[in-house]
Amino acid sequence: ELQNWCVCFLEHLSHVDAHPYEVALWVLLKKTQSANKDVRLQAVQEIAANHHWQDYQYQTAAQIIDQRTAVGLARTPQVDLRFFRHPLPPPALEDSLSAENDLRQLLASLPLSEVDKCVQYFTSLALRESDQSMAAQRGGLWCFGGNGLPYAQSLTSVPSEKVETFCLQALVQHSKSHCDLIVSNGGLPLLQRLYQLRRESLKIQRNIVRIIGNLALNEGVHQAIFQSGWLPVLAEMMQSPHIMQASHAARALANLDRDTVTEKYQDGVYILHPQTRDNQPIKADVLFIHGILGAAFKTWRQKDRSTLEEERDAKGSDDYTECWPKSWLAADCPNLRVLSVEYDSHLSDWMAKCPAENQRKSLAYRSRELLNKLKLAGVGERPVVWVAHSMGGLLVKKMLLDAADDPDLQGLIKNTKGIMFYSVPHRGTLMAEYSVNVRYLLFPSIEVRELCKDSPALRNLNEGFLKIAKENEIKVLSFAETLPTNIGPMIKIFVVPTQSADLGIGELIQVDVDHLNICKPEKKDSFLYRRSLQFIQEALQRYTSQ
Repeated sequence: ELQNWCVCFLEHLSHVDAHPYEVALWVLLKKTQSANKDVRLQAVQEIAANHHWQDYQYQTAAQIIDQRTAVGLARTPQVDLRFFRHPLPPPALEDSLSAENDLRQLLASLPLSEVDKCVQYFTSLALRESDQSMAAQRGGLWCFGGNGLPYAQSLTSVPSEKVETFCLQALVQHSKSHCDLIVSNGGLPLLQRLYQLRRESLKIQRNIVRIIGNLALNEGVHQAIFQSGWLPVLAEMMQSPHIMQASHAARALANLDRDTVTEKYQDGVYILHPQTRDNQPIKADVLFIHGILGAAFKTWRQKDRSTLEEERDAKGSDDYTECWPKSWLAADCPNLRVLSVEYDSHLSDWMAKCPAENQRKSLAYRSRELLNKLKLAGVGERPVVWVAHSMGGLLVKKMLLDAADDPDLQGLIKNTKGIMFYSVPHRGTLMAEYSVNVRYLLFPSIEVRELCKDSPALRNLNEGFLKIAKENEIKVLSFAETLPTNIGPMIKIFVVPTQSADLGIGELIQVDVDHLNICKPEKKDSFLYRRSLQFIQEALQRYTSQ
């Protein structure tokens, strides 16, 4: 109705002495409803670029714009947040218990038939923690699902934020298979309420927006996401100085933007660049794959600096970055799409270990899972350079071997132009010489026999990859650590010796850093970053210069 009124009002303006800016806004708002996509996109761009609107005009626009226009504005760099209707004020603190109770009820309403055993396990764990928390706060006997749960009145209460985190981590997994149920059971307004209540917790915010990003993979709930007030939240989060916050919001908005984005970004696939709508054509992809103990962001942060270095840098050099591929590489190569992939992240935050986790240990399992996600993200449709640290390099090799045997993934092989390995144990490690405790600290999720020096599994993986690399003329650059890594206060070891980091093809460069810092340049003009940048540019030069 508002949109029809907008059209009528626009016709009325043609007969009155209206201010040019007044007419211009209504003309552009009408164009956002055009059946011609190019007209719509141009109108959104012009609305966002004009800074002469008055407050009441922003308010009017916020009342009228539809979901498609709101998504376009939210994905515009540094858009004015007055274009969005703001959510309700944060609820009172006494609503915390109510939100927690509603959250656990939502979780309990979801079936476990379509989720794997680890999700079932974590759902049960989350509900158990909730039961204990509620019982501690109420005292005595509390019932759930017909079962009486007796607890002593003196039982220590589980902190609400911890319970909420457990429930949200379980909901992250359910949001991949029970999207419609979460929406129909009131999940969107509940998550909005919890987001406003826990604004001080960046971790809870990320988990909530991660769920929204998963729900946004289903186009059937896009309107519900819009109507429940998520667009202003995502637009504000996009402008966060915290790279992780902005990247979670960017993924959710990209999944909502069906006007300019054809790819879908599943859980764990993050766009580091471009995170907004951009007129710069994307010519190639660079994919960052972390090691087993790493993550999509922290693995690629700048090397931690001493206090003296921080004071010196504050006087005039580049600011410290939480993620150099986003801050540095995106600026040096604006026509590249930069992605960072995270795997096993749904297990990493749980203190408990899932009894069914063994199936996730193999490279084969991870390879199949990530290949499916990368295919949906359009990886393989344009030239690709892979950047991998430690065990992530073995995963890249396994994915390429699996892709070579899949007719639907031949584009990924043909379009792989380069691979950069940071301390990858191509020939294994001297695991047999380490204690069981040290092994677990280094590689808790990979079977030891897969990592033993010259193991048959690694040898076969290496031989198969070398064949593919030579047949497809894939450029390779390897970095090797030359300093031991501190494992606890008493142990220093070389995690990946130089001979293991040497793949046998391409250039091998030894760097005076340890295993953890081999992928963390000290600063933008350091050798490690400049050489990495040079490799990426040379591998893709033929395609990015066109």
